[in-house]
Amino acid sequence: MVVTVSAVVLLGVIVFVLLRGGSVRVWPALACTSFGFFLASTGAAPAITDVIATVTGWIPTI
Repeated sequence: MVVTVSAVVLLGVIVFVLLRGGSVRVWPALACTSFGFFLASTGAAPAITDVIATVTGWIPTI
């Protein structure tokens, strides 16, 4: 759970910086956020969570 909250905070900061810098407009950012929200309720969510957990497990070994 700690990794999930940290990832959400990190991604939120990245989106904020991209919006402020003009690299991403508001509507595309909202579309991507909506896509992620709906993707989380599909059958692909457990597989995505497993991949993220695996990758974050590799980070301390690097």
